[in-house]
Amino acid sequence: MIKNFIVKLLSCVPDKIFIQTKYFCRFHHFANLKNPQTYNEKLQWLKLYDHNPLYTTLVDKYAVKKWVAGKIGQEYIIPTLGVWQKAEDIDFDKLPEQFVLKCTHDSGSIVICKDKTNFNKDDVIKKLSCALKNNFYWNGREWPYKNVPARIMAEPYMEDKETSELRDYKFFCFNGEVKLLFIALDRQILSEPTFDFYDADFEHLNLKHGHPNTKKTIKKPVNFEKMKQLAQTLSAGIAQVRIDFYEINGKIYFGEMTFFHHGGFVPFEPAVWDKKLGDMIKLPEASK
Repeated sequence: MIKNFIVKLLSCVPDKIFIQTKYFCRFHHFANLKNPQTYNEKLQWLKLYDHNPLYTTLVDKYAVKKWVAGKIGQEYIIPTLGVWQKAEDIDFDKLPEQFVLKCTHDSGSIVICKDKTNFNKDDVIKKLSCALKNNFYWNGREWPYKNVPARIMAEPYMEDKETSELRDYKFFCFNGEVKLLFIALDRQILSEPTFDFYDADFEHLNLKHGHPNTKKTIKKPVNFEKMKQLAQTLSAGIAQVRIDFYEINGKIYFGEMTFFHHGGFVPFEPAVWDKKLGDMIKLPEASK
């Protein structure tokens, strides 16, 4: 109730004022939107002035699959087991023993089922019903999410046999060129996941952004160069976008596309990386 009231109250605040207020709270200074220099500043500029309507499709976790398949091939797409507009409509009996449920219109609304015998359907329906009511756009004014249809999608549960987890390889792309990536580990095991950054040659970088590094030894993915190639194909003509892939038992699967990593509201450690990544973004002409 309180959260919904706050969202409705803040919906009256124009995007630029909201962004500058939230940015000031995180960085203790306002973003330079007239001449943005850092990565986080440029993400805020892109929110306000780069409104390519295609981006709404690309952040829709269901609709993007068709677009990606048309670009790089259906073999990289995780199968869809079902799509529903209401959590109550999910036919759990028709789902396999292991599956994943996720909302297609936001970030983070996900349910993983590894064993249907210990799966609380009522709690899941309640959680997803609540998520369907939220418009992710209002969290950080990431405009592509504003008009994404709110749906629930089911996919098979997948994990790599060697690592016993689903490692996420997240490539930072700038006009079709991969500059760096991070690998997300232990998201289902630890209370806080780990993010480790690498350059385009898979050299570990002294960089943290929102999460600590892992203590594990990470091997270079078998399909690293192929994932880079696919990321470059998907990001061609886009000023900046993060493109995620999984490598599961030697096979590549597309994850998602993200235009505003951490919403542009998380500092880098060391701070110099904010400017380094900012230099990689060539801002397009304003479309709004």
